[in-house]
Amino acid sequence: MQIGLVTLFPEMFAAIAEHGISGRAIRSKLVSLDFWNPRDFSLDKHRTVDDKPFGGGPGMLMKTEPLVASIQAAKSSLSNAKVTYLSPQGATLTQHRVVELAAKDSLILVCGRYQGIDARILETEIDEEISLGDFVISGGEIAAMALIDAMIRFQPGALGDKDSAQQDSFTAGLLHSPEYTRPQNFKGQEVPTELLNGNHEVIRKWRVKQSLGATWLKRPDLLEDASLSLEQEKLLQEFKLEHEQEQILGANK
Repeated sequence: MQIGLVTLFPEMFAAIAEHGISGRAIRSKLVSLDFWNPRDFSLDKHRTVDDKPFGGGPGMLMKTEPLVASIQAAKSSLSNAKVTYLSPQGATLTQHRVVELAAKDSLILVCGRYQGIDARILETEIDEEISLGDFVISGGEIAAMALIDAMIRFQPGALGDKDSAQQDSFTAGLLHSPEYTRPQNFKGQEVPTELLNGNHEVIRKWRVKQSLGATWLKRPDLLEDASLSLEQEKLLQEFKLEHEQEQILGANK
């Protein structure tokens, strides 16, 4: 996958290019990162990349000409790539959208700075706006890194276990079930017996039940749109009953 980045701070991307799963995928050439810095397209001697907004008000906007020139240069290099602008006004990023974007051969990510970019650039150069959530950060670089890291997990060969990404939270519309590792007893807390008996069907059902239960407790909104099977409905009801009994026992201690 080829990812083009329009950013004033390409050096920030060393955080994902040199470390962890993403760094390994880039070194293995499963993913390539190419950079276009609007500052390199500025024509004045100070290499200016910001300007005042019409109508006044606080803050500055990214300067129009160098930003457009850098986007168009990226488009020329990645001719079939769609352009995504990381913006708090964009559609909230979901796992489903990550999977769709990860399947593309190329993608251009525009990292905003200051108060944002000229609305005319949104109309003429941007295909999609994406947001990490309803909050504001200082620039699009961190958001772009989060998106890149998420997409890399779905590149063939990026993960040691090819099934890992398919078991992540949200991939099936639910949260992941709890996980445990050694020691079996940690400060008096035991690993659930269902995970210790080696019965794969018992383990599977336990994980489905706990996944449903975690979603019900932490993100009930996800269940509103979920289409559950008869088995899942049954296991969710079992979890709710068990949870209610645990709450009663805890209150009586």
